[in-house]
Amino acid sequence: MEIVILAVVIAVVVVGAIGGLVVGSRKKKQLPPSQAPSSTPTITAPPAEPHVGDEAETSRDEPRRTIEEVDLPVAEPSASAPVVVEEPEAPATPEAPQIETPEPTAGRLVRLRTRLSRSQNALGKGLLTLLSREHLDEDTWEEIEDTLLTADVGVAPTQELVERLRERVKVLGTRTPEELRALLREELLLLVGTDFDRAVKTESGLETPGIVMVVGVNGTGKTTTTGKLARVLVADGRSVVLGAADTFRAAAADQLQTWGDRVGARTVRGPEGGDPASIAFDAVKEGIAEGADVVLIDTAGRLHTKTGLMDELGKVKRVVEKHAPLDEVLLVLDATTGQNGLVQARVFAEVVDITGIVLTKLDGTAKGGIVVAVQRELGVPVKLVGLGEGADDLAPFEPEAFVDALIGD
Repeated sequence: MEIVILAVVIAVVVVGAIGGLVVGSRKKKQLPPSQAPSSTPTITAPPAEPHVGDEAETSRDEPRRTIEEVDLPVAEPSASAPVVVEEPEAPATPEAPQIETPEPTAGRLVRLRTRLSRSQNALGKGLLTLLSREHLDEDTWEEIEDTLLTADVGVAPTQELVERLRERVKVLGTRTPEELRALLREELLLLVGTDFDRAVKTESGLETPGIVMVVGVNGTGKTTTTGKLARVLVADGRSVVLGAADTFRAAAADQLQTWGDRVGARTVRGPEGGDPASIAFDAVKEGIAEGADVVLIDTAGRLHTKTGLMDELGKVKRVVEKHAPLDEVLLVLDATTGQNGLVQARVFAEVVDITGIVLTKLDGTAKGGIVVAVQRELGVPVKLVGLGEGADDLAPFEPEAFVDALIGD
């Protein structure tokens, strides 16, 4: 019995010793770096944020209040004005362009005579000064020839004029300023020509609108001239449809439509780079359907050296004539280009039958003799002249007003 008790005591002691060893080894186990004691001072974290309602929490020791004892907060009146919710405005409807009333065309060149004479006076005054010399020797006549050639009158017309002046001055004998002015005016009128039919043909003999095609080289003001011509026709009481067949120049159709909108003329147009002949065809078709008086077709500005483009211009003419014959083909020339304009005119005349000339920028050059030269070259009259940038600065050409502007008062 004693032996058994002794064995139990020994077992307990052994178990206790082993437990102490295990505990000691655990205490000596190295802590991980995050838990190892450090020599740096320990930073105490800020106290935790109070939970929602902690500050308002009522002590459990305080007596509870009934709902009648609780004072509800009184809503204070708002100082700000009530917010007015505005309904979104409806998108503004674009206003229709205001229709303008163009200036009457009767006598328009006479009204613009001052502007014309400002640039052309050098020619008339130069001739009068030379003819007023007491002795008209060969040197003087050569100066007269040079003056005319410088004004782009052309060689053949210049020689004819000088010969006639020589004969008449010789017969006249004594020359007063008034006689010289009358003589020069008469000879210049003969040179410019008073027997041409200068009316723009806009009336068809059929039950179709008058069809006018406008052609010319790039940069001569062709689209602008077409728009201004629409104003001339509207001012004379005609209804107009515009065909924007210049599909190669960016915004040409927009430019023409702007001109048309200002006088109430509709513009038929197509996609940029589209077929010009197709658009011209549609414009005439629309003009017939609407019963318009005139259809104006603005073609692309052609470089006269591009044979393919010139052939295409001929195609436009042929396609249009499937509806009705063309009544007028106007060639727009820049008066400031002088003799180069004659080269352009010659090439265009080979492709389409030119029936009239429009000279633009005539107020910006002293070479008014181009009127004579181009008429001689093509055998067709100058019908319209451009004398400025204004909308109503396109005028029917009147030989008398033109010559009066040349020689002054």
